[in-house]
Amino acid sequence: MHYRIIATALFFCVSACCFNLDRVSADEPKPPEAFRTRFFELCNLAMDELDKPVVPWREKYRENEEPKTHHVPFFEDSYAVRGLCVAYDMTGEKKYLDACTRWTDMVVDFQKKMKPAGAYYLNYGKFRRPGENEGWWFVADASTVASAVLAVAVRAEGEQREKYLESVKAYARLVIDNYVGEGGGINNGSWWEYEGEWWCSTSTYGTFLLHLHVVTGKDEYLKVAMGCVDWMNAHGVGKSEPAGFTQISPGIALYAFEFYAAALPYLKADGPRRRTVEKHVAEYFKWLDANQKTRGAKTDWKYLQMGKTYMSAMPYVTYLTARELPQYRDQVAAADRELLYVTDLLFPVGGRPRLTNLHQWEFSTWAMMSYAERLHPGAVFRAKQQP
Repeated sequence: MHYRIIATALFFCVSACCFNLDRVSADEPKPPEAFRTRFFELCNLAMDELDKPVVPWREKYRENEEPKTHHVPFFEDSYAVRGLCVAYDMTGEKKYLDACTRWTDMVVDFQKKMKPAGAYYLNYGKFRRPGENEGWWFVADASTVASAVLAVAVRAEGEQREKYLESVKAYARLVIDNYVGEGGGINNGSWWEYEGEWWCSTSTYGTFLLHLHVVTGKDEYLKVAMGCVDWMNAHGVGKSEPAGFTQISPGIALYAFEFYAAALPYLKADGPRRRTVEKHVAEYFKWLDANQKTRGAKTDWKYLQMGKTYMSAMPYVTYLTARELPQYRDQVAAADRELLYVTDLLFPVGGRPRLTNLHQWEFSTWAMMSYAERLHPGAVFRAKQQP
């Protein structure tokens, strides 16, 4: 027993050395005790759900649950996988990593059959099912899949690690060679509605590329990611181009501001890029004041409605941003209040989330990201192999 305690203590010490804990304020309040309990409850529920036979997502699954199968687009699974990676970091329990590698092996094996080479199948039944050669696929969603594969690669070993790294490098190469626009933004793959540079593909791919740069040290990735910053800065919220970026919405708040948080450490203090990013971040916090229930928002939003489930990720984005920008350090406490509200929605008295329901899966997996970042700062963006 004593040896196990010592080993666990050493594990946590080693883990801490891998993260940017210097960005956590010394006076940051301790997370509420409920966060750890509920995080691991969600992790265990997510593992059970990911272990079911996978079938392609169809619109009918938005309302109709089939408890015996897992019928969710892979990009939505990716957040559960990233959360489970942090559960592994926190405990050293292999069951969490095993769940991640099972999912990642499936995704990477599908990738080998994908056209164009290097892209990821997204498990959409309407657009292109795994194994099919024709139909839409999206850089925006594929980049969230790539971020999950990279998160698992960081924690894997030997041939498995190399397999996953080769997968994400192939994806990075595909996009750099074919989907970087003239303005530095990222085109969204094969999508007939809009072929140009788009805020969502630029954000999700930029976030992925910044992490890949840290893992590989390859400067090309950082250069392209900085082009994504420039494009996002030039096409910020409040402008008319491109469609869908005229004002902040829950989805924009997650994808765009996760990217800005990831980019901030690379931006020169008081440089023009950083000043513009901070201007956009200020708009994010104004939006939170107007829309988060725990800040007194008067909207009629219900967080478990379609398009609003992203609200469970807002504490995650807030924690990331507050740790990069000292002027927002007080926002950690506000994010805690919001995550407690999310927790009550996830776990009503005597109940727990039904993860076979698409909206509850979304809401739960984005909440996992919020819990993970609060409980183990920096682990979601972890890019180093543990000694």
